[in-house]
Amino acid sequence: MCKLGINIDHVATLRNARGESHPDLLRAAKILEECQVDSITMHLREDRRHIKDDDLFLIKDKVDLPINLEIAPTEEMTKIALRLNPRSICFVPEKRMEITTEGGLNVKSNIIKIEKLLNLLSNSKIKVACFIEPDLKQINSLKSLGIRILEFHTGAYADSKTIKIMKAKLLLIKKAARYAEELGFDCHAGHGLNYDNVYNIASIREIKELNIGHFIIGDAIFCGLKNSILKMKDIINAART
Repeated sequence: MCKLGINIDHVATLRNARGESHPDLLRAAKILEECQVDSITMHLREDRRHIKDDDLFLIKDKVDLPINLEIAPTEEMTKIALRLNPRSICFVPEKRMEITTEGGLNVKSNIIKIEKLLNLLSNSKIKVACFIEPDLKQINSLKSLGIRILEFHTGAYADSKTIKIMKAKLLLIKKAARYAEELGFDCHAGHGLNYDNVYNIASIREIKELNIGHFIIGDAIFCGLKNSILKMKDIINAART
């Protein structure tokens, strides 16, 4: 089956809008646990615009689900990851003024930086991934670093303006996933996925895990978080039958 991680960043976005404690991030995490999702994804941004440091450690202490921590490839963030000791981290590109992550990490231009961070992580059991475009050159750069987990940025596919463009973007993801698996990578995917477009991505057998956040949290306003998660799980599972 294809695993599902839920990103709860935007529960924190709502909370931070008032600078108070509602909605409660821990309550949201407990609902994820009840729904038996496979992991909780949180992106600790350098400007702390949604998830805060204390959120990470509270959820690690109170929730029995693996944490997938998204972070910029910096020494500060890597040291926080070492203190938290999540199941996995995913290095993502980060621009201070962007509204959301705008694309995949350029691994080739960040190789020296990532190598240093991998050295910091060398004595830990934390799994390391990179968030990249479905591009064979980026996959090859990851291979040279010894990283064996990647997450494909599905934003270009999800934002396609026509069916023709969407099919072309989907084909790129399929080719990249096939190539990556042949090289021994564990392939994940995420960004912009919703009820209408997730089926095609979940049906790619080489992709083992999806991470979905913004759409789920938005839909939960109307349907409830548990209902939104369970509906997404049903669609993903149907794609594997």
